[in-house]
Amino acid sequence: MKGVETMKKKIGAVLLGVLVFFGLIAVANCFYTVAPNQYAAVRQFGKIVKIESEPGLKVKTPFIQSVQKVSAATTLYDVPISDVITKDKKSMIADNYVLWKVVDPVKYIRTLDAIDARAEERIEAAVYNALKNVISSMTQDEVIEARGERLTQMLTNEANSDIGDYGIVVITAEIKALDLPDDNKAAVYTRMISERQNIAASYTAQGEAEAQKIRNETDREVTVMLANANKTAEIRQAEGEAEYMKILKEAYNTPEKAEFYNYIRSLDALKASLAGGNKTILLDKDSELARILYGNLEE
Repeated sequence: MKGVETMKKKIGAVLLGVLVFFGLIAVANCFYTVAPNQYAAVRQFGKIVKIESEPGLKVKTPFIQSVQKVSAATTLYDVPISDVITKDKKSMIADNYVLWKVVDPVKYIRTLDAIDARAEERIEAAVYNALKNVISSMTQDEVIEARGERLTQMLTNEANSDIGDYGIVVITAEIKALDLPDDNKAAVYTRMISERQNIAASYTAQGEAEAQKIRNETDREVTVMLANANKTAEIRQAEGEAEYMKILKEAYNTPEKAEFYNYIRSLDALKASLAGGNKTILLDKDSELARILYGNLEE
């Protein structure tokens, strides 16, 4: 009986653990977060039932509802360079960029499945059509005169007329560069190369100046380090010599030892004097060497 009860308790504990585990999963599945500059589309059986755009912690029905998140931030897209023809039949090469964002996440999900690459394909086509329509309605002189805010506004309005059904909006469609006709390109390219060379030379000069500054600073640090090292070495040498003299003083602190020391030093001096080819030595009669030699002769 005890074995059966123990088994029942174990099974009950396991079941309780399983229930707690799935309960935690259910609770965790109830919540989701919405970040700043983000949409959260709540789907129920595949259908969008709610759009959340306020940042924070949100609640949904677990297991039944799912969440698809879409960026609401402004995105930069660099449109490929394209050729356009003006009203007076002159070719121009336009280089554009676009700032765009999602304003209707429901349309964006339904038409483009919330895929940015698909959105940029639509934007690229819309901008190209806008360029073609706007530039072809103006002469080259009019295009050059309208460059800037006016031309940007015209392109932006024209591009937005083609992409409203996708839930996105073009904030600005800006022209970075409009190339001149082919007969002027060589001069333009020469000027651009010259400008780039000037910039490169400026960067090189700045780099060399910075390198020289670093070298000077390093040399100064090395000089200071060497001076400090020499100072320390001289201090150590002086301390060593002082210690040496202290030891000598302690070693010859009696008259007999001092006399012996003077005797040895005199012999060393004599030996050093006899080095080389000249063996003639002039000594003062009161010098220690004379005393040693005369003493030796008297003996």
